[in-house]
Amino acid sequence: MFNFLILGIIAGIFGGILGIGGGTIIIPALVYLFGFTQHQAQGVSLVLIALPVGLLAAINYYRHGNLLLKPGLLIALGFLFGGFIGAEIAHKIPESILRKIFGIFLIIVALRMIFWK
Repeated sequence: MFNFLILGIIAGIFGGILGIGGGTIIIPALVYLFGFTQHQAQGVSLVLIALPVGLLAAINYYRHGNLLLKPGLLIALGFLFGGFIGAEIAHKIPESILRKIFGIFLIIVALRMIFWK
């Protein structure tokens, strides 16, 4: 379970640096690194935004058995602190470089999701 907390911290840092939603990091990590199904990964990701944005969607995922609460809450805790750290780092990176890092990250994630299992 400690791995989920670490994932939350890493996702929070990258989320803070790149200004992206946790789902862009959390969902691929849960699928490719932890072996979650896409539905489970999306359900866990919704824990991060459950109140108030994703509450109804999270309830629906829970009803279908795809919201794993413990990993989601641990990741959210890590994301809270990681986001603070990432935001501090982001402010030290020039905007033009940050934009390039963001674009490269999205390309890598997109290619991984399109061409690999």
